[in-house]
Amino acid sequence: MSGHSKWSTIKRKKGAADAKKGKIFTKIVKEITIAVKEGGPEPINNPRLRLAIQNAKGANMPKENIERAIKKASGEDGSTYTEPTYEGYAPHGVAVFVECMTDNINRTVSNVRSLFSKHGGNLGTNGSLQFIFSRKGIFSIPLYSNITDDMLSLELIDAGAEDIDTADGYITVTCAMEDFGKVQKKLTDLNIEPENAELQHIPNSLIKLDNDSFQKVMKLIEALEEDDDVQKVYHNVDISDEQMELI
Repeated sequence: MSGHSKWSTIKRKKGAADAKKGKIFTKIVKEITIAVKEGGPEPINNPRLRLAIQNAKGANMPKENIERAIKKASGEDGSTYTEPTYEGYAPHGVAVFVECMTDNINRTVSNVRSLFSKHGGNLGTNGSLQFIFSRKGIFSIPLYSNITDDMLSLELIDAGAEDIDTADGYITVTCAMEDFGKVQKKLTDLNIEPENAELQHIPNSLIKLDNDSFQKVMKLIEALEEDDDVQKVYHNVDISDEQMELI
C-alpha cells in the first residue's frame, strides 16, 4: 500500500472512532455553515456545500440534521467562521499540521499554542512544514460488488488520479489538488458516490516511533482533535497495526 493510501486508511479508521463520539457531526456542521456563507444554500450552485453534504451522508448524519444546519447557516444569526491553520512539532520531531474553523481566532490560537506546549511540542510559523506535507485530493469509495479498481483505473487516471488503491473494503483514489474537481466530476458521471471526499495534507515522509514515544505523541494529537475549533489534524507518524490498536 502506498504511503498516502496507508495514511488515508488510518484517518478513515480514526474518523470512524470519532464519529462514535459524535465529534464529527459538530465538525461537519461547521463545514456546512461556512459553505453556505460562501456560496449560498443551494447545493446545485455550491460545490463546497455539495461536498459537505456528501461527507455528512458518508458519516451517517441524519438528513434532518443536514437540512437544519443549512437553514441555520442561511439565517442572519448563523455564526461566521474563519479557517486558520497552524503548523508545529510534537515530541520526537513529529510534524503536525492543524486545520481549524473558528468564530474567535484569538481563542483558537491561544488554545492550540497551549496544547502544543502542554504536551511537549512547539508551535511553528506557517509554511515551516511545506516540505513535509503535500495537498492531495482523497476519495474513499466503499468496494461494492459492481465496482472494482480495475474498472475505475482508466477512467480516473484520465481525469487526473495519481493512485488507486484497494484495502479494507475501500478504494482510495488520490489526485493532485488541482485535479480534485475533475476526479469528483468523473465519479459523478460514473454514478459513484464516495463515502468521503476531501483535500488532505499528506505526509511526504513518515517517522517510525516506539510504542512509548507513539503514545506520547498521540496525547498531543488527540488533545488537538478534541478542541472544538479544530477540524483536522495531520501528522507524519508511520503507525503500525499494533499501534493502531493503542489509539
